[in-house]
Amino acid sequence: MESNEVAIAAVLFIVVIVAINFALYGIARGATKGDSRWMSALRDSLSKPMENSTNKSMDELRKQIEELESKKKKE
Repeated sequence: MESNEVAIAAVLFIVVIVAINFALYGIARGATKGDSRWMSALRDSLSKPMENSTNKSMDELRKQIEELESKKKKE
């Protein structure tokens, strides 16, 4: 009797986990396929600070390369 209860509890636990996974999969698919303004706003807000810092560092690298190239041409 006790082993039956444990088996039923284990099966119910597995069924609940699988059901939650399907629900979260559906939510994720709906968020990526549908017209989700909040998702695009979040993506834009997260990418803007990164773009600015990468642009600044790339500009600094370009300036350094130009300075080195100008020094080579002078020599």
